[in-house]
Amino acid sequence: MIHHTMIVAFDEPIPTDELDTYLEELEELTMDTGAFESFAARHHLRVPGDDHAPVAVASAVVRFGLTDLGALDSAFALPGVGEFIGRWQARRPYKAIWVNHEPLA
Repeated sequence: MIHHTMIVAFDEPIPTDELDTYLEELEELTMDTGAFESFAARHHLRVPGDDHAPVAVASAVVRFGLTDLGALDSAFALPGVGEFIGRWQARRPYKAIWVNHEPLA
């Protein structure tokens, strides 16, 4: 099992309902392909210290589970992924950073 953990930071504050829509669409897109074994997502929990973040403040964190690195590599080319990213980037620009890792516990 490989985890692909992604931190998503929208450039401007995003309303909760829109963030929920983004996460729901992402889950539907990825889980409907059959390439992913699991999906989990949570909103960032804001605290006053976020005002001092050196790079960006996350909007959400997403964890995808896949069988192995080959499945993860193939996932980037799945139908609909590029369209999803382009549509959301045009609507609400965001940045994403991720890490590919074995399960933490």
